[in-house]
This record gives sequence, structure tokens and C-alpha cells, in this order.
Amino acid sequence: MPPHLRRFRTGLVATTAAAVGLAIGLPAGASAAPAAPRVQVDSAPSWTARTATTGAVPGSTLLRLTAVLKLRDAAGATKLALAVSDPKSASYRRYVSPAAWRAAFAPTSAQVKSVTSWLTSQGFTIGTVPANGRYVSFTGTAKQAEAAFGTSIAGFVKGGSKVLANTKPVSLPSSLSGLVAGIDGLDTSIRAIPNNTTGADRPAATKPAVQSLAVKPADVLPPPGPVFKNAQPCSSYFGARTANTLPDPLKDKLTYAVCGYKPVQLRGAYGLDQTQAIGIDGRGTTVAVVDAYASPTILKDAQTYAHNNDPSHPLRSYQFSQNLPTSYSFVDECGASGWYGEETLDVEAVHAMAPAANILYVGGQSCQDPDLYAAVNTVVDNGLAQIITNSYGIYGEPSDIASVAEVEQTSLQAAAEGITLLFSSGDNGDEIDNLGYRSVDYQASDPFVTAVGGTSLHVNKNNSWGREIGWGTGKSVLTNGAWAPLPPAFLYGGGGGASALFEQPSYQAGVVPNKIAKSNGSPVPMRTVPDIAMDGDPQTGFLVGQSQSFPDGSIQYSEYRIGGTSLSSPLMAGLIAVYDQAFQGSLGFLNPLIYFLSGSPAYHDVNDGTAVTTGVVRVDYKNGFDASAGLTTSLRTENQTGTIWTRKGYDDVTGVGTPNGVNFLLSIAGLLDAPGSVKALAK
Repeated sequence: MPPHLRRFRTGLVATTAAAVGLAIGLPAGASAAPAAPRVQVDSAPSWTARTATTGAVPGSTLLRLTAVLKLRDAAGATKLALAVSDPKSASYRRYVSPAAWRAAFAPTSAQVKSVTSWLTSQGFTIGTVPANGRYVSFTGTAKQAEAAFGTSIAGFVKGGSKVLANTKPVSLPSSLSGLVAGIDGLDTSIRAIPNNTTGADRPAATKPAVQSLAVKPADVLPPPGPVFKNAQPCSSYFGARTANTLPDPLKDKLTYAVCGYKPVQLRGAYGLDQTQAIGIDGRGTTVAVVDAYASPTILKDAQTYAHNNDPSHPLRSYQFSQNLPTSYSFVDECGASGWYGEETLDVEAVHAMAPAANILYVGGQSCQDPDLYAAVNTVVDNGLAQIITNSYGIYGEPSDIASVAEVEQTSLQAAAEGITLLFSSGDNGDEIDNLGYRSVDYQASDPFVTAVGGTSLHVNKNNSWGREIGWGTGKSVLTNGAWAPLPPAFLYGGGGGASALFEQPSYQAGVVPNKIAKSNGSPVPMRTVPDIAMDGDPQTGFLVGQSQSFPDGSIQYSEYRIGGTSLSSPLMAGLIAVYDQAFQGSLGFLNPLIYFLSGSPAYHDVNDGTAVTTGVVRVDYKNGFDASAGLTTSLRTENQTGTIWTRKGYDDVTGVGTPNGVNFLLSIAGLLDAPGSVKALAK
């Protein structure tokens, strides 16, 4: 495990802890043969000690598990990933190929065989093993897992979902302890909470109140979810329509929320209209979009959207490709149709920012961690793209070593290969409302991931940048001519804060104030999130087009506004695709560069403190479709961010700030050789 991984929350074992030998109990009447030496690789999840069990799990219960293998030289892998990503290093941008990475760091075929052979000997059925040998997926019964890993498995109800978890530590034969980092999947509590997507205020896909995550046959994907449309009045640009007839409890004049920014508005606000004018529009680059499942109408929808809203930049068929699984699972539990909108947003947002870039959509078999991890690993281990955008995440951080090791290894490999790995920072602010304590979201908190936070973006009438404010929304509803409640109740906002897992990476030292880096009570500075930010507020969101299910049973294309850091991440991916073209090669892992430029004209420093002075009025159909059931009028504030807030310099809502038009590009050009066309932008 790389050295910056500190340790898990109280009660969990660090990967550097001393090995503990465990004896496995024998059935009554069995002869006491000498027990093979075993080594503890993980503890029981700490939450099981304070959660009532529903009882033992039937031994025949099928489990879906993953053995996460260790890198051969984790310290060397970390050193390489940092060296090729650091603008001050002589090795900057001297990336390695996937084959070179495997040759130096991946488990050998003999090591993989040792693990698969042992798992087979325990009665498990082997599934996928990727080319880089990062993991071995397998299935088996609860009885087999308890015997093989020296543990016990019980049922619980956590967060309204049926989950399973091991109630005793996990151990392996000592012969495997040097090869296996841990076993992922014994604790299903994180998988029971589908990876969150966006705070867009559209109806969520229907899911059962109590979920079961045991292995089951493959599912068939459902039709798209119910239609969602924006109501009038709304503004064509920020402030275009005032709300003079409504009470105004804020300092700034109330206006109606934007109808949804179009591509030309976002390109103008972030300076990409100027790069496009000199032929820098993302051509020659590939952005991978990773989500769960697959919308059956994605290409047609994205092409229709471009035709309607950005006709000078069609999405040509050769620009779009897909890498999809042969089957899908946990469709009901994950609300599969809800992921179609996520995929649509990601694809259309990338194309809006980088209209000539190629887009590769990679769909996970489900929304569960192993399937999304596998989708990202497919891109990284095959070098399929220069940029990967991931608009999902886990509420809080995981409690098992294996899950963290699995993500960490992929993010290290991505950095070494020069792949920019972006994750949304989350849509629930400090997560107190969800978890009861402050937390960042995962995988955004991984130190080799660039976490993209959210803002409220004000675009002027001429498509220029007007202002950005930290995304944190409070909501009051107009009732009998007055807003209630006042002050507005927190609804959603960009995720941020200090990690409880990862110590402060070197690139954040000297930039992130200790007040933020130690805000979770840690005695040492920790990794903080986000790193950078872009538009995410659904009230200043992006107009998307998607096929949806209408009340009459038909499926029709329609358009609506959407937001969340699910928007911020693909916007950043498109911007970086343009920059990759400008610098004739990938910028790779961005964080060392991002922090190296902190405090410079590269960024808009979002600095509104804790004051809530600005908001908009939003009008919604009560049924999400038309006015037949009436309208709801609400006040939506900006910068209502709770225990995280914007401030001068780095902050835990917007990171170092937001891209300041072509100044961001020119600041990078000051460090790298750039074509004359880029340098001409400075004149």
C-alpha cells in the first residue's frame, strides 16, 4: 500500500499492522490436525459493533467477492506516478505504457495462479481476472467464505437496506499474505447504497425499500424513467428574468433560475470559445465516460441535442464508441434507468466543451463498486483514453482495506500512464445530513484522483463569465405569499472536507491551510477535497436532451436542466481534452500541476465566505411533467454550504478555484512548450 494511506477509522487494522496468526475452529468430533499458519488481512467492519444483527446468514447464500492482489513494488509505483506528474520533475510527462506498467508492478502470472488455485481449492468459482492481475473476482457460498477466510458472516439492516458483513477478522494462509491485500465484498453495506449520481431534482428511479445484494441471475435493462421537464418562467442567461413580484429576503435581487446553459454559454464562460477560434477543440483526444448500465438511445439523443443546441458542432458517429458488458445485474437495486440520465449528461457535457474530441462510453455491469472499478480498470489497463470522468461516488469513505487498495492501484497506474482521472466531489456538502458526521466522498478522496467540486456559475448575456459562488443550496417554498422555512433549509451542495483515510499528499502541502486539513480532528494534515471546481448548481445547470418515458406510455426525446458535481466532472474532462490537444499530449494526473499554479491568474478564486446573499427563484411542475397538477415556486440560495465554506485561497468547497478562461491555459503554457497558436492567445 502506498505510504500516504494512513489507516482506517478506529477499530480497523492498518495495512502495515503486524501479522496476527489465527486458528480456525474445527467441527465437533474432528481430529485436531495442526493448523496451517494464517495471517490477518482485515478486521471486522467497525460499524457492526453498534448495529443490531438480523441473525446468521444461511450457509447457502451466494456471495460475490474479489481478492485484491498487491502490487509487486508499491513504493516504486508511487514514486513513478508522482515523478511523471510533477511539473518540477525531470520525468514530467514521460509516461509509461500499460505493458510497461504490468512488467514492472503487476502481479506475475505465477502469483495470480497461486491465488486462483487456492480459491478453487476452497470451492469458489473464478470469474474475471484483468490483464494487470489487479484482482480476482469469484463467487461462492457464505459457508465457503467463512471457512476459507476464518470469519463469520451475519445479516444486518443498515440505512434501510439488508446487508451482510463479517463479524470476525479476515485471515488467509500465510503463503498468500504477501500476494493478497484483502477480500472485498464480505461487507456489502457500501454496495447497498448505490453510488450517488446527481442532485438534479428529477424523480429518482423506483427502488425496493429493502435491498438484497446476494448473487442472482442477470437482469434485463428497463425503459427510461419518467419524463422530467422544466417549467417557466426561467432565464436564458443568469439574471435575464427578474422576480420583482415575489418577496426578496436576500441582499441581491432575485431572478429566475436559468433554463439550462447551452454549450456555447459554457464554452464562453470558461474561455474555450477563444481556443476553438484557433482550431483547438479537443480533436485527437479521447475522453472515457464511466457509469453503470447503458442508455439504449445515447448516440441518437446526443446527436439530436447537438443539432438542436449546438448545430455548428454535430456529434459524428465516428466520435462515439461504447465498451459494454454482456449482461447486467442488480438492476432494481441500483435503479438502472436513473443511470441513463447520468450517462446522457456526461456524454453531452464532454461534447459541449470539446466538440471535436472522441468519447468512449464504458458501462459497468451494475452500480456496485466491483463493476465500476472494473470499468475504470478496463480503460486504464488498455490505454483506451487520455481522460476518464466518473460522475459517481460513495457517501463517505470505505471501511475495508481491499476496496481502498483496489481503487488505489488503478489510480496509480492511470497516473503513471498519463491518464487524467476525474471524480465528482459529491452532492451532499459535508455529508452530515446523510451520515451524522462530516466526511468527504470516495473515490474523490483518493490522492491520485482529481476531485472536481461544484459552483453556481453566472453566465452573462454575451456568454462571458460573470461570477462563480460556492455551490450550496438552501430551499424555501412560496406558501401563502411568503417563503418557508426561513432561513432556507439546506438541500444539496458540492462535497468537500478532510479525508479520514489519507494523509496530506505532498502537492497539497503549503497550499491547504491546516485549519482545513485537520478539520476532522486529525493530529496531522490530511488529504482534502475538492482540488478544483466548475459549474454544478442545478439552478445554473446544463440543458440536456434524453429519451424519456411519457405518461401515455411512449418514449420521446425531450430536454431539461440538470446539475450536480456530476456536471462539474465532465465539464472539466472536456476542458482538459482541449488542453491536451493544445499541448500535443496528455497532461496526465493533474493535481501537482493544479496546486503548483495555486494563487495565480490561472484561477478564479471563489471567496464569498459564509455570507448567503444571492439566490434564484425556481418554478417546477408538481408532477414533473406539466402544469395539470399545479406548480411549486421555491427560493434556492447560493453559498449555503454548512461547515465547509469558500474563503481566500484554497477552500473545501471549490479547491484552488475555477478555471479562469484562457489564463489557465496560458499559465500551463508558461511551464510547457506550447504551439505558437496557443502563445498567440496571450496577445
